Amino acid sequence: MRSDDTIFATASGHGRAAVCLIRISGRESGRILERMAGRMPEPRRAVVRTLKDPMTGEALDQALVLWMPGPGSFTGEDQAELQIHGGLATRAAVLRALGSLENCRAAEAGEFTRRAFLNGRMDLAQVEGLADIIDAETEAQRRQAMRQLGGRLGNAAEGWRESILQVLALLEASLDFSDEGDVPEDLEAEILQMIDRVKGEIGEAMANRSGERLREGLTVVLAGPPNAGKSTLLNALARRDVAIVSPIAGTTRDVIEVHCDLGGLPVIIVDTAGLRESADLIEQEGVSRARARVEDADLVLWLVPPEGEEGPPPPARRLLRVGTKADLAQANADCDLTIAAATGEGLPELIAQLEEEAAALMGQGDAIVTRERHRKALERAHAALDRSRAMLVSHGPLELAAEDVRLAARAVGEITGRVDVEDVLDRLFSSFCIGK
Repeated sequence: MRSDDTIFATASGHGRAAVCLIRISGRESGRILERMAGRMPEPRRAVVRTLKDPMTGEALDQALVLWMPGPGSFTGEDQAELQIHGGLATRAAVLRALGSLENCRAAEAGEFTRRAFLNGRMDLAQVEGLADIIDAETEAQRRQAMRQLGGRLGNAAEGWRESILQVLALLEASLDFSDEGDVPEDLEAEILQMIDRVKGEIGEAMANRSGERLREGLTVVLAGPPNAGKSTLLNALARRDVAIVSPIAGTTRDVIEVHCDLGGLPVIIVDTAGLRESADLIEQEGVSRARARVEDADLVLWLVPPEGEEGPPPPARRLLRVGTKADLAQANADCDLTIAAATGEGLPELIAQLEEEAAALMGQGDAIVTRERHRKALERAHAALDRSRAMLVSHGPLELAAEDVRLAARAVGEITGRVDVEDVLDRLFSSFCIGK
């Protein structure tokens, strides 16, 4: 991947369409636009031009073109856009003409966004927010992705990093400039207070897992004895036949997943094999997988048929007992809900309960952490600050305390892509007027 090449790619969907958007980015964008569209338009003003093949002069299409000089563009580079007609032949002809130009090549996956990051137009958290917007399937996911694209996580991480760098600057000053009159003699109480504040904010962010659940989807596992109605309920919730329904016990051998939108929240419904002892090796594997999914599930619907259950439900984080086949016989009185998936009886109440459970686990709009990468980085930062604090309280070597603070700043900086220890020197000299 050469960063000095001018790149191009379609920014709209594949297939026949009314309009196809082609983006061009790089130092040659202006020259390419002139060669294909003639006179350059005013910056950020859409004009109609006849696009021509720069090699043959053949007219390719009548298009809407825009010129966006850097650094005020998405990538931070000179950029052009061609809004051509969306026919397959027209698109192929324009792309072929662009590819025939020297130092102009087709972009690799994500290269436009990569250049936006490298040119300082976006941080890593915003890049991930952009990806989440593209992948969002529910309204809640869209809102969360917009918050991240808007810099909510990046701003928080940058604030923590700034505070950690202030602590590091104070420690470095205590180490290197303790004999300077401009440096306070006793900084321990101030440093500990700053560490505690940052640690508390990071710990609070890590404790809220609703952002990760919202991005990935709440996992709801249908579990119970064989022939309890799990596959029938899955089909009813999915509103289509996704699982085989049979009166023969043990029909489901593997795990079946369906992604649903419940009240604007993403939910993954998982159908599993009936839990029972079996001599069948394939069914044993299915039961083993079912138990593993139950342990990892955010919510388990334990389905109880009218004839009762063969044993107690396995341990789970959150479990609701649901009596099934209410149209055939009276359900167990100990159940939280009663349904008849085949007729729809009780399904509105069950869906309402699922929406309530999902909202309780994912509906917190103040979530900052949305990916495991963010959590791991904050965990490393939190642990490093813990070690540094312990070293200071025990009056250990300041060099070790400073190194742990440096590691914490680096870990937080990984969230946005800001990893630069030279910032410590800038803050150190400006804070204490050293070298005047």
